[in-house]
Amino acid sequence: MTHELIDIGANLAHDTFDDDRDEVLTRAIDAGVIKLLVTGSSDDSNVAALELARRHPGTLYSTAGVHPHHASDYNQNSDKLIRKLVADDQCVAVGECGLDYFRNFSPREAQIDAFKAQLEIATSTGLPVFLHQRDAHDDFVEILEPVLPNISRAVAHCFTGEGESLREYLAMGLYIGVTGWICDERRGTHLKEIAAVIPDDKLMIETDSPYLLPRSIRPKPKSRRNEPAYLTEVLRIVAEARGQTQEHVAAITTANANRFFGLD
Repeated sequence: MTHELIDIGANLAHDTFDDDRDEVLTRAIDAGVIKLLVTGSSDDSNVAALELARRHPGTLYSTAGVHPHHASDYNQNSDKLIRKLVADDQCVAVGECGLDYFRNFSPREAQIDAFKAQLEIATSTGLPVFLHQRDAHDDFVEILEPVLPNISRAVAHCFTGEGESLREYLAMGLYIGVTGWICDERRGTHLKEIAAVIPDDKLMIETDSPYLLPRSIRPKPKSRRNEPAYLTEVLRIVAEARGQTQEHVAAITTANANRFFGLD
């Protein structure tokens, strides 16, 4: 039985989809993924994400932001571009933005500056914000918390943290996006143990494809590339971890995503 699902984070503009993007989208829809948020993470991908969304109105929507990995490239033109793109009805959130001290592809100061600039865009436009945080919890909270009262809604995309940070995010009013990380027996076991802590009205699911192929899929796909059709596996494991039916988790996550991104 297929459930109606929304993938709140798919990097469909990624070049790994260049040869078969339409087929990937068809497989997603066949699997019950009725709407997808195409993540913008750099100037180029922001434009490409919106172009994709415009080609598939009502199915694809986009976000516009600069990922911390690309924070060194953030400048006035990036800022203007994001503001221009989010004025389009198909572009429904600011981000992916935040901090990533795990890789530090951009210096921390540049990451902080770009993060603050994008939070200002979210504040001034009233749009929700799509957040990224890895190994930067304290700075992330310190920057985000004071501006949250002026931001409409915020989601911690691809949450992989521990129970303490989860409870802190929930106390701050954040929505939580869960990916196939929870399907990984090597590093996602802790997520299974705390998944039930997330209230029904704060949970969303995503693939983050082409990354984070759910390791629990059987039979194992031939390719290591993740794709939105595999959101069904994230649903299965999340429901199992929460002690809820797949029907229930599908219903709440779809309702939450529609409300969060204003897709109805």
